[in-house]
Amino acid sequence: MLKFYYNPLSPLSRRVWITLLEKEIPFTPILINLKEGEQFKPDFLALNPFHHVPVIVDDGLRVLESLAILDYLESKYRDRPLLPKDVSQLAKVRMAQMVSNNELSSLVIPLMSETEDSPQLGKAKRKIKRILHFFAELLAEDAYFGGENLSLGDIVAGNAIVLISKLDFDMSQVKKIEQWRDRLMQREVWQQTQPNDKQMEIFKQTVQALIKSQGKNQIIHKVKQS
Repeated sequence: MLKFYYNPLSPLSRRVWITLLEKEIPFTPILINLKEGEQFKPDFLALNPFHHVPVIVDDGLRVLESLAILDYLESKYRDRPLLPKDVSQLAKVRMAQMVSNNELSSLVIPLMSETEDSPQLGKAKRKIKRILHFFAELLAEDAYFGGENLSLGDIVAGNAIVLISKLDFDMSQVKKIEQWRDRLMQREVWQQTQPNDKQMEIFKQTVQALIKSQGKNQIIHKVKQS
């Protein structure tokens, strides 16, 4: 059975976790305690020398980096597809994924690390709003980026949007995205995988500690590379 190495507080892990559950792929979850430093232990470093989650091992094949894992799962497990066949819808899905990874994901850092009067926080919020408007354009009148069916674009972008919402960003500024987020959160899998308030507080403390020890730019770089 597929082995899934993850931590529930990792946003990148949640991308894969949601995908496994939405596609109903059987798997064995293996929790990596990041706070205890299990990602630095020899057994895990043998799987991922870059010491981060998620990682899957399936039929002897190790796959790391969340986007690569999603592509692998979609290619191998054809039931309950998460990529549309229509080329224009597929382009929208890919744009949602890439904009989320390259532009949006790192903006959670200033939301957690900057004070309300910080120019960096104001800049981050303005960029988030610009991204939300772009996502609204991609959605148009569809329920999801893949049309009427959930897609990998919705999983990657939606996971980031839900996280940003939990960091008190006002989604009502872009109603279409607020409604899309709520549509995602009505799904059982999303309710099962999203962190509660206590977990969010732990997540924020963990990120703030990493920023203090490694520097903000280093953390942003790591987020963008996964």
